[in-house]
Amino acid sequence: MKRCVLFLFLLAGPVNAQDLSFRVDPTETCLWDSGEGGDKRACIGQAAAQCMDQPGGSSTVGMGFCLDRELSWWDSMLNDAYGQLMQAMRAADDGLPPELAIQASSLRDMQRAWIAYRDARCSHEASLWQGGTGSGPAYLNCLLHETAEQALYLGALYSGEG
Repeated sequence: MKRCVLFLFLLAGPVNAQDLSFRVDPTETCLWDSGEGGDKRACIGQAAAQCMDQPGGSSTVGMGFCLDRELSWWDSMLNDAYGQLMQAMRAADDGLPPELAIQASSLRDMQRAWIAYRDARCSHEASLWQGGTGSGPAYLNCLLHETAEQALYLGALYSGEG
């Protein structure tokens, strides 16, 4: 009986993720307002922070929900930037002798190495919480920031700003 009551209590919790609303507008607005020369890195986490400002948003479940939603948005931005840059690198490599046609393969290798680095760094970040409830949000926050930084980097390379 105790387990059943505990399980129901955990399900009820102080907030359910469906009680929170997430809007990416703060991050998008910040990116737009930063212009071409502005520090777009300052925009990372803006939408998640606003989401976490809602009642229940600072709970472990709430933080996880908010961070995951912005992470998903940045991941989409990263994938778009990578795809566009890869297409440009392949075009740049096209027609070159094999020893010079290295931009696309170099980009692929860099991205694969970055993924391994990101995962290791964020696992380490979570380990600092020694299994506590903060480890999940710490891991997601790290993934969010690392993914956003990489999306910005790839986007700047593609646009010629990098």
